[in-house]
Amino acid sequence: MMQLRYSPTSPYVRKVSVMTIETGLSGQIDRVLTNPWDPQTDLGATNPLGKVPALITPDGAEIFDSRVICEHLDAMHDSEPFFPLEPKTRSIALRLQALADGILDAAILRLIEERRRPGEYCWPVWCDRQATTMNRSLDWLEERRSLLDSRLTIGSIAVGCMLGYLDFRYADEDWREGRDGLASWYSAFAQRPSMRDTVPVE
Repeated sequence: MMQLRYSPTSPYVRKVSVMTIETGLSGQIDRVLTNPWDPQTDLGATNPLGKVPALITPDGAEIFDSRVICEHLDAMHDSEPFFPLEPKTRSIALRLQALADGILDAAILRLIEERRRPGEYCWPVWCDRQATTMNRSLDWLEERRSLLDSRLTIGSIAVGCMLGYLDFRYADEDWREGRDGLASWYSAFAQRPSMRDTVPVE
């Protein structure tokens, strides 16, 4: 049995959770609720970076970073790979995942700066920089939405989880405005059972 250290609000955890469902591996994973912000957490013993998700294999190997965990899971099933083997399709999938994760990185940096740091220490210029990165990247996705039209890959999973996180944490900013193509794609993608079963909750 594998063990997954997770937080229910992490979009990176959600990406791994969607992968476990899509690959049919959910029944092989024991989920362990973990608060990475808790000063007393033992998460660092599993992942020295102190982040979730972190996966422990049955033989005790510690695997961390959602991208690495997803690729590990992709090697454990017999269906069509979510990390494509054909070079062009693989390049598209990996670029989409990199962009989605980069948007999440910016979104979480903003979240920490605006909502966790004491107000008198908040750096508005830094927050604006992250917001610019997010919006520029979302515009890039809108302009290249056709990249999401191929079969299900780690790229589309990452983009779907990223957009779900923006709805969860930045609902008041409405990323859909001016991005009708991306909004239409996500509306359909969010209906996948793997997405419905992994909606983040506080």
